[in-house]
Amino acid sequence: MRRGTLIWDKTLHSSSQTHQKLLGHLQNWLKLLCIWQYSIPFIVNLSASATFFAILSESPISLAVPVTNATTFAATAVSAMVLGEETRVGYALFGTFLIVLGVWVCIM
Repeated sequence: MRRGTLIWDKTLHSSSQTHQKLLGHLQNWLKLLCIWQYSIPFIVNLSASATFFAILSESPISLAVPVTNATTFAATAVSAMVLGEETRVGYALFGTFLIVLGVWVCIM
């Protein structure tokens, strides 16, 4: 999504018109959605969030909070590794393992 917004910023700054009206803002938003580097990760992110909250809505609150926090951290760590960001892979995998273990203990 970051790459897509950088492309969008370049496109936006290259235009000579100032978009102050609502129609101009809507046009800019539609241009952003037409950049696949932004729109595909955006749609995947929204659909995963909707699925996650639909599943989470059936859980008791005492379990939902730790599972949400743990899942968020684990997904962020794994995504950073997959995307090639500089991380300490051993620590990230060990932390993710501890998170999974902790959630498993909560569920059991």
